[in-house]
Amino acid sequence: MIIGIDPGTAIVGFACVEGTRKMPQIVDYGVITTTARATEFMPQRLCEIADDLTELLKKHRPSLAIVEDLFFFKNVKTVISVAQARGVILQTLCAHGVEIRSMTPLQVKQTITGFGRAQKKQVQTMVKKYYGLNEIPKPDDAADALAMAWCGLK
Repeated sequence: MIIGIDPGTAIVGFACVEGTRKMPQIVDYGVITTTARATEFMPQRLCEIADDLTELLKKHRPSLAIVEDLFFFKNVKTVISVAQARGVILQTLCAHGVEIRSMTPLQVKQTITGFGRAQKKQVQTMVKKYYGLNEIPKPDDAADALAMAWCGLK
């Protein structure tokens, strides 16, 4: 079982998949959301992410996690909060014995579309195609997590 994770502070995308790149199977996907009241209290948000991720790890028992690396942000405040969330995600995965691999958005795009500068819509279209879905998964964070999880398949 592979879990793909798209880190964020308000929304964390996740996707648990099995199989191969030619025959991927979605086990579960969606988002972890933190409550609005936690917006002013970052430690509470981070605890919510860790708690919800722990429940997912206990339920699905993945052996490998593909976690999106941070990329350049124009807003320093945003990159700091996402980095904090990513740190909690990495610690939680490590504490549960999950092997962790990081991929940049460029690497994910290159792997899934063959073009590192692909547009988000192109990535989503390939996710839909590879998993045999009728629609592009929503929200975008879940679609991104499915793309990352697919990259972890062989």
